Amino acid sequence: MGEFVLVDRPVPEVAVVTLNRPERMNAMAYDVMVPLRDALRRLGEDNAVRAVVLTGAGRGFCAGADQEAAGTPPGVAGVTRPTYALRAMEMLEDTVLTLRRLHQPVIAAINGAAIGGGLCLALACDLRIAAPAAYFRAAGINNGLTASELGLSFLLPRAIGSTRAADLMLTGRDMGAEEAERVGLVSSLHDDVVAAGVELGQRVAALSQPGIELTKKSLHAGISATSLETYLHSEGLGQLYLRLLTDNFEEATLARKEGRPAVFRDDR
Repeated sequence: MGEFVLVDRPVPEVAVVTLNRPERMNAMAYDVMVPLRDALRRLGEDNAVRAVVLTGAGRGFCAGADQEAAGTPPGVAGVTRPTYALRAMEMLEDTVLTLRRLHQPVIAAINGAAIGGGLCLALACDLRIAAPAAYFRAAGINNGLTASELGLSFLLPRAIGSTRAADLMLTGRDMGAEEAERVGLVSSLHDDVVAAGVELGQRVAALSQPGIELTKKSLHAGISATSLETYLHSEGLGQLYLRLLTDNFEEATLARKEGRPAVFRDDR
């Protein structure tokens, strides 16, 4: 996995993944992104892990593209420059998609700057919380490029609305943590954002495992749905699936009557 990505289990059911290149503000060098993708894939196959917290070491969450020491993407031996560029982008895109595809919800614990591709990583997570020092920037436009990268123009408008997304993407300005909370880019602010992320992960872990997995899938599918009418059926099937195949609903009803937390077996 390498020294640039650390995986910790502060509690058995929650894994904390830390981008660990603080001297470069955890920029998206391939020496960081390849082990990040691989670590996420391994965690996705670990059924004891019920939630993942993604954060950065030092004062940055992720500063986007590393313009000084980007490293080499995998699978580029012997290719021409255009193919090299395609492989490089595919690797970064695969990291974003890996976050979306994990069974477990991923909580972005944004400790500092989330710039360019770092903002995209945060948006690819299912939940986002931030430290007061965090800030966000769609940096591509400031570099003479397009602000759209790694799904930003898909994910950002869906997180904060098209008008606010256009404001960030067309001006390249910074959005601070308080504004990010106000407009819904993050759900809450915390001085110890990793501890708050672990606590949030524990709340997720106390719920039904297939219920959480289906809810994550439904959230993503709902974002992309073309109409309510075509989408409603899939949500109904998810509810019916768990209602028939588990006794979770009966357990929740009984637990409320007895004044205790529900313990879901996810079976019948």
